[in-house]
Amino acid sequence: MTVINLMLQKSFLSLLGLIFASAANADWALNMPRGITELSAETYDLHMMVFWWCVAIGVVVFGAMIISLFMHRKSRGAKPATFSHSTSAEVIWTIIPCIILLVMAVPAAETMIRLEDSRDPDVSIVITGYQWKWHYKYQDEGVEFYSSLALPSVKARFKESGVDPFSVENYLLEVDRPLVVPKGRKVRLLMTSNDVIHSWWVPDLAIKKDAIPGIINEVWFRATETGTFRGQCAELCGKDHGYMPIVVEVVEPDAYQAWVDTRHAGGAQVAQMEN
Repeated sequence: MTVINLMLQKSFLSLLGLIFASAANADWALNMPRGITELSAETYDLHMMVFWWCVAIGVVVFGAMIISLFMHRKSRGAKPATFSHSTSAEVIWTIIPCIILLVMAVPAAETMIRLEDSRDPDVSIVITGYQWKWHYKYQDEGVEFYSSLALPSVKARFKESGVDPFSVENYLLEVDRPLVVPKGRKVRLLMTSNDVIHSWWVPDLAIKKDAIPGIINEVWFRATETGTFRGQCAELCGKDHGYMPIVVEVVEPDAYQAWVDTRHAGGAQVAQMEN
């Protein structure tokens, strides 16, 4: 028994340590982010609606169970009922769940239809996953580039590098070339892979889509805020799976056009140097 008690105490202390360590992490959160796109806000609202419905159902069901156990216990002299079933009760507990499901299903179906409606985009980008980096190709702008883990994180990740990972800003979440998109514009993403299955995941965009060799997956978003938003590959794709982050920069339309022009100018200079 003493050994068991010691094991329980150690387990309890370990659990407390994990709780306090998590609470000390500024990015730690229990809920999904609301995001910065139209669809991410709709998805979050649906998530919270279903959550509160589940909470209400749990309160009613477990409340009825607890009250029944307390009020109809043997010590109070309660006698078991003699009836076998109640048609009224069966009808009620069949109709009410159907109504609740309809209330949840209608807005969910509307959002799912909008999620798949990628027609008439303002910007189309082909995303190709590689071991272990991303390639972005802007179909209409003639701009394409690879996006890899930023050099400070590359240096810090090696054993005995002498670089403290905690001193590197956005360690393993920074890239050398981010994906740049305009605010308020409909951006369509076409995803595939060159080798194995990857997954393009940016929580603030509410996007987590697999990049599969030989298959084109499609998703879209329209950002409502400017800023830098980070994600990672969410599919185990090899030994360096943890080293292929995603960075999306949402900028004003004018700034986006200036960035495209800069990329064109840089490409023209490289072509002249090669000639």
